[in-house]
Amino acid sequence: MSRMSHMSRMNHGKRRKGLAAAAACAATLLALSAAAPAQAADADEQLPEGGVAQALANYVGSPGAVPGANDWSCRPSAEHPDPVVLLPGTFFNIGANFVKAAPRLKNAGYCVYAMNYGFTSASFDRVGGLGPNRDSAAQLDAFVDRTLASTGAKKVDIIGHSLGGSVPMWWMKKMGGAEKVDKYVGWAPSSHGTNLNGIVDLGNALNVMGFVTGLSNVAQFPGVIEQTNTSDYTREMWSDGDTVPDGPHYTVVMTKYDTVVTPYATQALKGKDVDNVLLQDACPNDRAGHMGLFNDDPTLQITMNALADGPADFKPTCRGYGLQLL
Repeated sequence: MSRMSHMSRMNHGKRRKGLAAAAACAATLLALSAAAPAQAADADEQLPEGGVAQALANYVGSPGAVPGANDWSCRPSAEHPDPVVLLPGTFFNIGANFVKAAPRLKNAGYCVYAMNYGFTSASFDRVGGLGPNRDSAAQLDAFVDRTLASTGAKKVDIIGHSLGGSVPMWWMKKMGGAEKVDKYVGWAPSSHGTNLNGIVDLGNALNVMGFVTGLSNVAQFPGVIEQTNTSDYTREMWSDGDTVPDGPHYTVVMTKYDTVVTPYATQALKGKDVDNVLLQDACPNDRAGHMGLFNDDPTLQITMNALADGPADFKPTCRGYGLQLL
């Protein structure tokens, strides 16, 4: 063998060893990166928070995804050990409902997850909360288990808007889900049902609610009617008492301009560790309606304070008010 051939083989071997070492190093770095805990994003890495226009676009174009949510490689940090699970309201989906909340939570260093639920054939893969609410609670149970298994966390935080606040309440009260929750934040939750500004009361007086309930089952939107304050679902929810399960810390954000879950005061919860917040007590000029809580900045500030175990007398900065709608 010539000297040149021998040197060529030696150089080739060195290159192979070098490539192998580089590959091993890259694999190690990749593994460490995949297991790295979530951290607050730098200023130049901040996800933009969406507004009404983005919510409308997402409703049709991105009903199952929203920036900041469902990164299944995320690992909770010591500062934010609980992954946050987001549940939209009736007729909505995660793409529309959380265009503001999901990026803000992700930017703050949380692992964020969001789920649609209650889809039926009438949903067209966009309109949520139509199916039976007990079934939706079972979907939530499976989603939380998946989230805990993926992140290695022991508990989750829950943020739910309207029906998205009622479904986890059923799960916590009736399915033992409270042991998996650290903090619950409800935006105008329909947990105690609604009289729809007297429409349901009128229907009961006229003995027509049974017909409406039957119609809802045929039309595949029982989850809507189950939110009335006289439904079997609502009655059974509180059949074992009007207090919430011990364990989680509960925060409810209400607006006096709510015309969907009415009277708005019925949204309040009772229990050992409950904060019921009327938005206008903090910001009198905030006229956000039921739907407007999704993009109401004081509501988001109150939510972030609750998740961070902030002061009980927290006062948000009164700016960036939500839609004056319903």
